[in-house]
Amino acid sequence: MDISTDFMRRIAHAAAAETLPRFRSQGAVVNKEAGSFDPVTEADREAERAIRALISAEYPDHGILGEEHGSQNITNRHVWVIDPIDGTRAFISGLPVWGTLVGLTADGDAVAGMMSQPFTGELFYANASGSHYEGPGGPRKLSTRKTTDLAQATLFTTTPALFKGEARNRYDQFETKVQLARYGTDCYAFAMVAAGCVDIVADPGLKPYDIVALIPIIEKAGGVVTTFEGGPAEKGGDILAAATPELHAAAMAALRG
Repeated sequence: MDISTDFMRRIAHAAAAETLPRFRSQGAVVNKEAGSFDPVTEADREAERAIRALISAEYPDHGILGEEHGSQNITNRHVWVIDPIDGTRAFISGLPVWGTLVGLTADGDAVAGMMSQPFTGELFYANASGSHYEGPGGPRKLSTRKTTDLAQATLFTTTPALFKGEARNRYDQFETKVQLARYGTDCYAFAMVAAGCVDIVADPGLKPYDIVALIPIIEKAGGVVTTFEGGPAEKGGDILAAATPELHAAAMAALRG
């Protein structure tokens, strides 16, 4: 099935109405995870509530999986996967590299998705017509870079600290093989792969709502998204995105050691 651009925009606007007024407002932050720091804000919860209401009204027979409000009807053929603020740590730090992620799966495969960054006025989305951008500079179709050589690649990861044990050693060696490595930005780094600005993102330990929306945006722009082992990325895990199949294969081999 196709998801209209208008519906993507409506989701983005509904979420922005909840997130933007609370951005840089010093609102309350709750830690969801004892012994660690997994923040959630009122903006997360209210944005997801608004998104779920739109989806339920437009597609009442679809399932929904959201980070903040759980799941409903996820055995249905079509399931929407929501992260109302991917990058809550950036959000509470006042950095505009967070985004709203909403993706659609059909029989478990990611088929449509959007990433909205309302502070910068950007919308990245993919549907049956391809992968697209709307925002500063005007609308355009997205296309990844044609990089095939690790030595010419720009790599992003949230932080190398997420790689544990021997995986950290392999990551450190991997990083020496690329031209430029940068950290942070969560979903924004994946969007930059689709936009042709970044070549590789390697992020371990992602949840489905961290990646489902981004898969079709990158794939329909010409890139590849899998687990580190080369499997489907829809269920999350250790995720590798690359601009070209050749670069993806080289990055996967390097991460495996």
